[in-house]
Amino acid sequence: MKNIFKLMIVMVVTLSACTDLDVPPKSDATGELIFNDPATYEAFLAKIYAGFSLTGQQGPAGAGDIRGIDEGASNYVRQYWQLQELPTDEAVVGWADGNLPTLNTQTWTDDNEFITAMYYRIFFNVSLANEFLREASEEKLTERGFDEDTKATIQQYRAEARFVRALSYWHGLDLFGNIPFYTEEDAIGSEAPDQATQQDVFTYIENELIDIETQLKSFVSTPYGRASKEALWALQAKLYLNAEVYTGTDRSADCLAACEKIINSGAFALADDYQLNFGADNHTSSEIIFAALFDGEHIRTWGGTTYLVNAAIGGTMDPANYGVAGGWSGLRTTSALVNLFPDETGDLDGRAIFYTDGQTKEITSITDFTNGYAVPKFTNITSNDAQGSDETHPDTDFAFFRLADVYLMYAESVVRGGGGSSATAVEYVNMLRERAYGSTAGNITAADLTLDFILDERARELYWEGHRRTDLIRFNQFTENGVWPWKGGTQAGQTTGAYLNLYPIPSADLIANPKLKQNDQY
Repeated sequence: MKNIFKLMIVMVVTLSACTDLDVPPKSDATGELIFNDPATYEAFLAKIYAGFSLTGQQGPAGAGDIRGIDEGASNYVRQYWQLQELPTDEAVVGWADGNLPTLNTQTWTDDNEFITAMYYRIFFNVSLANEFLREASEEKLTERGFDEDTKATIQQYRAEARFVRALSYWHGLDLFGNIPFYTEEDAIGSEAPDQATQQDVFTYIENELIDIETQLKSFVSTPYGRASKEALWALQAKLYLNAEVYTGTDRSADCLAACEKIINSGAFALADDYQLNFGADNHTSSEIIFAALFDGEHIRTWGGTTYLVNAAIGGTMDPANYGVAGGWSGLRTTSALVNLFPDETGDLDGRAIFYTDGQTKEITSITDFTNGYAVPKFTNITSNDAQGSDETHPDTDFAFFRLADVYLMYAESVVRGGGGSSATAVEYVNMLRERAYGSTAGNITAADLTLDFILDERARELYWEGHRRTDLIRFNQFTENGVWPWKGGTQAGQTTGAYLNLYPIPSADLIANPKLKQNDQY
């Protein structure tokens, strides 16, 4: 897949507001001319996948896909990670760029440019997928005279594009709630899209995934980095795990069933070394189900894992130990995350990857990098202790879904009454803990398997992987209940309003599309 990215066609899209269907893509070539070549479809598919990784037409900067924010900061994974991690107990960033500090304190408003960038990234991905599907319809493929084998290949690409669109729409649902909704059936130049309810978007994603399940291949038959049946089941599991938040209806049984499909596929196993999931050759990990791909030579960006590796290095840290030339002195964690581990050295639980030398555990000044432990979880170092291909842009991929998360989702679904086996749930959790402890010393029993334990264990296993905000909301701990340092703008932390469980629809899009209604209390 990383090689396919090198074949991408240039598709410059200039958007005043990404959900304004009156603004067409701008190009010197017509679709009829470009899409007469079957190879164009593979290149276009690569561009759709690259929507998670790249930010523009040349990389790492210089011709951005969206406006209104520095191109490097606009990266999909970077913004998704920031919205999922910075407002939680797992991360802070010390930079004072624009409205970035308000993400640390849950004090954002509807003119926050980082929230806006994520919103536009989501709908840029949706728009790319929609255009691909228009050009890959059965009618157009027949008009262009493609043979049956070529049409079958492109039909497979259609299913993959629909998966990427469904994943992007899930991010939109989870982050923003009621969102503008449009598909390939809505022609460019038609009316601005209507705003769909959370229930509507949930139902659409659910039906899309059911519809394309038989069209996707198994993981073992799918090139790494592309959509497989198992990736689809992982997205289903996430959708169903959080269904009560979105729709008011518990779907734990459906989440458990999706997890069982992944586990029973036999395609995945826990990596022997936890750190293998976060290094420069993590594409070799046996537990990554679907990832955004990065490559120091061919997939360069100032977001993604370039951001996660470099921004986590500062103070007395030696960047060479993490495979890069220099650190950006930005990201750290709060004491609340550190305190979830039995010790902060990682000697007991090896998942505690904290750098403490010269760092204070408590944060009295968010802007001071030495306040708060550093977290060099993501590195540009391979499992053989070699540096990645570039000393600035890591080869490290960003996993949206991995097996450890599936095990924890299974366990949570059992505790929430979704069926399954409590003994099996305990077994799955202990598999994670035995890897972390290097022994059975950290194993739990069925009596320990409570919702409180699961929330904490998810933090210990999955911190800095873009899950925390969604998890805290599901456990009703994100705003009104949980407290950690700097939440609500005070050093000790305080509760915040429940309306912050959703981000605001950007003010620019409300102006561009009068059909949209702002989320409550913004």
